[in-house]
Amino acid sequence: MSSFMRYSPFFLMVVFHAAQGQVSYSIPEEMAKGSMVGNIAQDLGLDLQRLKSGNARIFTQDSTEYIELNRITGLLLIREKMDRESLCAKTTPCALHLQMILENPMELYTVTVEVTDINDNAPTFQKKDFKFEISESAVPGASFMLGGAVDPDAGQNALQSYSLKPTDKFRLELHNQEDGTKSVEMILQKPLDRETQSSLTLLLEAFDGGDPVLSGTVQIHITVLDNNDNAPVFTQKIYKTTIAENEAKGAILTVVSASDADEGSNSVVTYYISETMDSNVADMFLINEQNGEVSLNGQVDYENVNHYVLKIQAKDHGGLSNACKVIIDVLDINDNSPSISVLSSSHSLSEGSKSGTVVAMLNVNDFDSGLNGQVHCVINDDIPFDITSSSNSFFSLQTEQELDREGKAEYNITVTCTDEGVPALSSSVSFRVLLTDVNDNAPIFEKRHYEAYLVENNTPGVSIFKVKAIDADWNQNARVSYILEDSTVNGVSVSSYVSVHPDSGVITAMRSFDYEQLKDFNIQVKAQDGGSLPLSSNVTVKIIIQDQNDNAPQVLYPVQTGGSVVAEIVPRSADVGYLVTKVVAVDVDSGQNAWLSYKLQKATDRALFEVGLQNGEIRTVRQVTDKDAVKQKLTVVVEDNGQPSRSAVVNINVAVADSFPEILYELTDFTHDKEHNDNLTFYLVLALAAVSFLFITCVVVIISVKVYKWKQSRIFYQSNLPVIPYYPPNYTDTGVTGTLPHGYNYEVCMTTDSRKSDCKFSTLGGQNILVMDPSFTETMQRVVNENNVLEGEYSTESQKPPNPDWRFPPNQRPGPSGAGAHPDGAGAGPGVIAGTGPWPNPPTEAEQLQALMAAANASEATATLGPRYNPQYGPDYRQNVYIPGSTATLTANPQQQVLQQALPPPQALPPTEAPKAAQTPASKKKPTKKDKK
Repeated sequence: MSSFMRYSPFFLMVVFHAAQGQVSYSIPEEMAKGSMVGNIAQDLGLDLQRLKSGNARIFTQDSTEYIELNRITGLLLIREKMDRESLCAKTTPCALHLQMILENPMELYTVTVEVTDINDNAPTFQKKDFKFEISESAVPGASFMLGGAVDPDAGQNALQSYSLKPTDKFRLELHNQEDGTKSVEMILQKPLDRETQSSLTLLLEAFDGGDPVLSGTVQIHITVLDNNDNAPVFTQKIYKTTIAENEAKGAILTVVSASDADEGSNSVVTYYISETMDSNVADMFLINEQNGEVSLNGQVDYENVNHYVLKIQAKDHGGLSNACKVIIDVLDINDNSPSISVLSSSHSLSEGSKSGTVVAMLNVNDFDSGLNGQVHCVINDDIPFDITSSSNSFFSLQTEQELDREGKAEYNITVTCTDEGVPALSSSVSFRVLLTDVNDNAPIFEKRHYEAYLVENNTPGVSIFKVKAIDADWNQNARVSYILEDSTVNGVSVSSYVSVHPDSGVITAMRSFDYEQLKDFNIQVKAQDGGSLPLSSNVTVKIIIQDQNDNAPQVLYPVQTGGSVVAEIVPRSADVGYLVTKVVAVDVDSGQNAWLSYKLQKATDRALFEVGLQNGEIRTVRQVTDKDAVKQKLTVVVEDNGQPSRSAVVNINVAVADSFPEILYELTDFTHDKEHNDNLTFYLVLALAAVSFLFITCVVVIISVKVYKWKQSRIFYQSNLPVIPYYPPNYTDTGVTGTLPHGYNYEVCMTTDSRKSDCKFSTLGGQNILVMDPSFTETMQRVVNENNVLEGEYSTESQKPPNPDWRFPPNQRPGPSGAGAHPDGAGAGPGVIAGTGPWPNPPTEAEQLQALMAAANASEATATLGPRYNPQYGPDYRQNVYIPGSTATLTANPQQQVLQQALPPPQALPPTEAPKAAQTPASKKKPTKKDKK
């Protein structure tokens, strides 16, 4: 038959019959889209207007709709091109079972469309060629299993015969199988001689029974081996076993066994599944080549395939083989729940509806077999409804009596369908039926279920979602208010999570959410109308919290411990790609935020290791050599894919070694190095602090000394005032109290107008004497005279030359040393103790400090300049001694009294700035306003 005849509607044979609401058609496969199947309106005796008013439609259980109904013409048309081999495989006859449904009133018609086969597939072999190794000692009659051809067509168009060329050495034998197929065996007819012909090539051809005949070929390559005269022999030719459809992968089904009477390598038997098997069947099972254990390699399903036949071959090393069969029956278990499809349903009924009014039509199927596939359906009690079955798979939900809206305005009906398996499985579907009347409609939401999404870490008060309900009533009865149903989420009232606006239905967040603590939760929102007897309805809003990247990855392996060192061991013989270890990390975030990537941040030898970007596997990049360090430290960064990304760092110690002592030694070094590094860090910080402190201290001391010397030089160099030296008191024993056994004389004289003045401070006989050369004396006298001229209001008398007694110690000079009275020189009145002439008030603390500074400067001058001068040329500038706690003033000699009287009173002298003491680091402070004055 030509392709035109096969596809032309003029040659289409349609067979139908209408009996008890059923009609059947027969069409060939591969019909074009839009082709006519049949006139169902005419065949069922229906009016075209009935098809339109009843909203006629075709229902099929298959997801693909191959047939469609034209309600205008009443014709059944091809919607999708059909391939019989894809629809039914080898099943005959191949038919589509459809249902046509009409409403108002509801009617159901069964339509069967048989799809017939055409010869559109040629036989094909699963392998391109077959290869055999046959010993030259193989005797005639030895059989060799060949892979059969596959033809998806059915009936006469399916595979019919085989032929083998040439036939001088081998012939074919066909054996019928239980599943209707034929196994092909190649039988040796004449002995083989390897020396004459070491290899043969045969051609196997398969033919179908179509018109024209289609065929497929495959080559057979035979290699002739040396003598191996015994083939393996199975203990059984047929093995039978059963397996449950929920059997786990890897389960052992049976064990086949074969023996070979030969010796040596020719007696070693190897088992394998015949290459002639269908690839889908062969991949479902595995066989152990050594012991013949047959195990499950996939998941079997009774509903798809309930019977398997395996061809097992045993082959020795000499090339001889034998075959056996393993028949596997799959046992059905109750693993499929009933599937409920709602063909049609009514959500509302008038309260005057009659008994028997159909509310819903259901199609229920259970794909299990036997009792596991038998289903019965029931509804909940105490409702005026009933469920009936017109066939094994179709059920009708209808009213049992007249309904009264005033008794009950709505019905929630749950239909539960249960199978007869053990344990029984069930499915259910719920219906809500409303009765129409004045204000008898409750508000209805636009959807039965809402899902709202909210990004975590939100701001409280943000709007999440908006629900909306519509009331079919009028005026006040249609005014809808929204109420958040009282419930709890994790033990907390739902009102603390969200709120619902009563008028708009806007759902607002009351708090900030954390995805890791709460991923989603359900709330119930009720819509209520404003009637005198308000009606309401509820809807579930599922609020889903969306994740943000607020969590860094956490490393699970390797575990980072502080007290011990764990090292991965890599032998020095490790090749390229050697798996060292694997970093395992998780991120509590979800989605893209939890996608982790691994990067090698630092490594002792970057050219030796690499880390997998996605799997975290650390492998060697090159061959490990003896030059590679034993201790290797790797730092791996685990980073997620969030925006912005977060990361975690893990340190991995790797020991490159071959012997355990070496590894143990290096592992110990890891710990020692860590402790040494910790101690070294501590000592470095301590040393740095000590050096810094010493440096700062030295800088402060040096600056203090420099500032002190600079201030002293400024005092003596810049001042233009004459020196009115203050001499510390000379404490001598007057013999009155006996409390001062020693005397100390502090004598100093210096100038500020000459930077070349030379001083010497010496101590003779318990006295400190400052000696100066004559030039210094003259300079001193000239300065004093000039100052007296400028300040003549105080005194016009010049300073007298020093007394010649200054060369003698105080105890060898004529007259008392500050103990006797000098009535002529002192100018004191009668009754006044000698030495109590005009003496200023007791020195203040500043004056005493000035005297101490002068003494210190004199000591410096003695140490540096003293050796160049002779003490005998120094003038005597000793002055009175003031005893603390007493009003008496002692005089060293008469000349000093005269000099003291000649000088102007101290109160009248212009104030001079006393030398300041050198500052120490402890005494440094900012000068106050009083000090500046």
